[in-house]
Amino acid sequence: MSEFPQFLKGLKSLERLDLSCNKIEGKIPQWMQEVGNGSLTYLNVSHNSLTEVEHFPWKNIEVLDLSSNFISGNLPIPASTINVFLISNNSFNGEVSSLICNATYLQILDLSHNYLSGTIPQCFGNLSYSLEFLNLKKNKFYGTIPPTFAEGCQLSNLNLNGNLLEGPLTPSILNCRGLEVLDLGNNKINDTFPHWLGSLPYLQVLVLKSNHMHGSLRVNSSKSSPFFSKIQIFDLSSNYFSGPLPVRYINSFNAIINLKKQDSARPYMGVQDFTSAFYAYSIGIVMKGRDRELVKIFTMWMIIDLSNNQFEGGIPNVIGKLNLLKGFNLSHNNLNGDIPTSIGNLTSLEWLDLSSNRLSGTIPNRLADLPFLSSLNVSENQLHGQIPQGKQFNTFGNDSYEGNKGLCGFPVSKGCNIIEPAPPNVLEKDGSKPNIAFGWKVVLIGYGCGVVFGMFVGYVVFQTGKPKWLVNLVENQHEKRQRRKSKKGNRSSRRRRI
Repeated sequence: MSEFPQFLKGLKSLERLDLSCNKIEGKIPQWMQEVGNGSLTYLNVSHNSLTEVEHFPWKNIEVLDLSSNFISGNLPIPASTINVFLISNNSFNGEVSSLICNATYLQILDLSHNYLSGTIPQCFGNLSYSLEFLNLKKNKFYGTIPPTFAEGCQLSNLNLNGNLLEGPLTPSILNCRGLEVLDLGNNKINDTFPHWLGSLPYLQVLVLKSNHMHGSLRVNSSKSSPFFSKIQIFDLSSNYFSGPLPVRYINSFNAIINLKKQDSARPYMGVQDFTSAFYAYSIGIVMKGRDRELVKIFTMWMIIDLSNNQFEGGIPNVIGKLNLLKGFNLSHNNLNGDIPTSIGNLTSLEWLDLSSNRLSGTIPNRLADLPFLSSLNVSENQLHGQIPQGKQFNTFGNDSYEGNKGLCGFPVSKGCNIIEPAPPNVLEKDGSKPNIAFGWKVVLIGYGCGVVFGMFVGYVVFQTGKPKWLVNLVENQHEKRQRRKSKKGNRSSRRRRI
């Protein structure tokens, strides 16, 4: 449909209207204000080509979905009865009025992928009594994150990715005990790592990528309680973190360690509203070397990305415990030492990036047995030796290994000087062992005996002058040679006469 259907006129008792995924253009017509004016609770006009919305006349609207259109202008304020308000992927601009906080029943608010600016209304912290899903991703908000989240906060998803937010994080986020996804990536947040987030009991996704965060991830606390025990996606890439890799955290990532079979009733991470409609969480990650925007997060995805930092030291063997891990990125750090063979235990691994470090040693042959590994990058290191052959390793190109002058074998151009074992003895073809087997030990023994015997004979000659037996032996040999020569001469002369 390219316009609002005329048959809707006069339907004053209409409660639900879904016109999504059409080709409706322009603005909502004036006569639509009379459709279900006192009864309409659900309106979905998403995925159309709407360009303008003046105001919302529906007094009892609870679900309003205007996402994926071309609507511009200031953000309209819905009725205070609104429960779900979705306007993502439009061209709204300007500041968000604090009047939106009058919607005290608001459960899901998605303003992502617009051009909204200004500071985030401080009252959003109080909205958290009812708000479960807050997505402000990809706008132009600046300033700080709201400093106060009320006690009893119900947020399960807080996504502020892709804005201009600064300053440190507020510990009041800990009031949101049910938080599952916290995405603060691609901002200008300047802080040390918020260790205290590890105590959130249900946190599954933590994204702090592309900020100005710094310092070590070393844990000074002596508490034995696990940190980030539910974490599945841990992305701290493109910051200024330093020091050793966080062994304490890795040991506590119980959701990635297959202690018990992980079963989930939901295939994707998300939240349901009061109508039982499901809204999936989204996230942007680097997968197999490429930036991907995932509109849904699989509950079984396990990803660790610590790339583009200043981590140093070796890769700890404890990494091998994370046997549900699917993606692992440690590239562009200052790591050294060997690639631990324990990575061969990561049987679910699909991509591994260790490039641009100072790793040395050989590539463990056990990595060739990883059944799902489809992307490998160990370029720009100091690795040497033969590249493992067979299985998945036969599918990786030269770019996976470039910058390691010591590596040899397929697919790089440098061959390996491998000494081939000697072919089996002819006498061994029938399965029987040879009677004589020459080796270097036998030759060495013979050489030694010969030298000793020669020295002995020389000694006797110099001591006794000309021993008769030796002289006779030499003279007899000389006479035999002379006789042979004379016989040969006589035979040749006879042939000439003939």
